[in-house]
Amino acid sequence: MTWELTPTEVLAGIGVLLALVLVWRSGSRRARRAAEAARTSARVVSLAGRVVLAGASFVGVQWLVIKHVDNPTLLLVLLAIPDLITAFVVTRALTVTDVGTTRRRGDRQ
Repeated sequence: MTWELTPTEVLAGIGVLLALVLVWRSGSRRARRAAEAARTSARVVSLAGRVVLAGASFVGVQWLVIKHVDNPTLLLVLLAIPDLITAFVVTRALTVTDVGTTRRRGDRQ
């Protein structure tokens, strides 16, 4: 059994294959962009969650110290340490300037 194709049919077949490849590549690019956007938003939410958790734990420690310690010097020292750590965490959280985009081979600069 032999097939006889005209040049028009061959060109149409090549055009269909080319269109399928282009659609497949654009879909993978769109999926890659969506994945990068999801990672970026997850980083922000994760950072906010860590800040809230750290703040809540420091408030709990400070409440315990105020409730159960009678020595003013010890009270001042024990309240200053969590405040310094909290200041560091909040400052770091508010000064995030890079979301960590990665370059792949072939990306434009």
